Amino acid sequence: MKHTISMIVMLLIATICCAQQTYTFAIRDTLELKMDVYQPQHPRPDHACVLYVFGGGFVSGQRNDKYSTQCCQMLSDRGFVAVAIDYRLYLKHAPKVPLLKMYTLFDTAIRYAVEDCSEAIAYLWDHAGELKIDPTKMVLTGCSAGAITVLQTDYCRVNNLQPTSKLPAAFVPAAVIPYAGGIMCPNRNFKYASQPAPTCMFHGTCDKIVNYRRFRGSLSTSLFGSKSIAKLFSKNNYNYWVLRFEDRGHEIASALPPTIDEFCAFVDAALSGRVMQYDATCTDSAIRQTEWTKMSIFDLYLK
Repeated sequence: MKHTISMIVMLLIATICCAQQTYTFAIRDTLELKMDVYQPQHPRPDHACVLYVFGGGFVSGQRNDKYSTQCCQMLSDRGFVAVAIDYRLYLKHAPKVPLLKMYTLFDTAIRYAVEDCSEAIAYLWDHAGELKIDPTKMVLTGCSAGAITVLQTDYCRVNNLQPTSKLPAAFVPAAVIPYAGGIMCPNRNFKYASQPAPTCMFHGTCDKIVNYRRFRGSLSTSLFGSKSIAKLFSKNNYNYWVLRFEDRGHEIASALPPTIDEFCAFVDAALSGRVMQYDATCTDSAIRQTEWTKMSIFDLYLK
């Protein structure tokens, strides 16, 4: 009986602290794409919004799974309007193909995710008043496949590429914060046509699922990881932070909760125009090595 009462109290506290509503923002391929919007009990004065994209290798994951919910509730506790979105998991139903063709499927999966992320941004932009957000202070974050999606969204936005054609013309992310992300593009096109959004990258130096350095999927195309992206940002004097976690692999994809202070510090710096270049090599005993540390992309997709 005491246990039941405790659970009810905990649920009531969660409801009071963070009001969550679900909206349909698009219908793609007969699939209703939804977003969960978490309204904070004590909103930030700037009405900043964080759009969160879940991970799962473009095969699995949900906007309302345990980890996504934890991240959004934590962001809401910090005063952000947190938004977790659906996107089409192209690889979930993709046919089994030889390794050499897998990269083509992966490229399509990223394109679908970016298209859906762009539609979610457009919905938030159009309904900003109703949702109590300032659309000019929208932060994009995600883990693993979600981290790739938010990085690729800003890359496509800056370079005026088709997957972001649904974005509002005036939209510029206040910040992009990927946890173990990368950018897929032809090698010769790994560049920005103009200034990208301030970007804060979290990545394990041993990550071989979303490769920390660079993964060549073909002779002409690569998935560029945080090491390569930071080098490009540094060369062009773009605003960025990179936190490189030594001896850690893909477990950094799930590191938003233990790095929430760094997350908020970067957002505050970006919104105040104080972002510069910051490069840190990190160790964190709270983020332990797991089975993901030594896994590669081949372990993930070919097991």
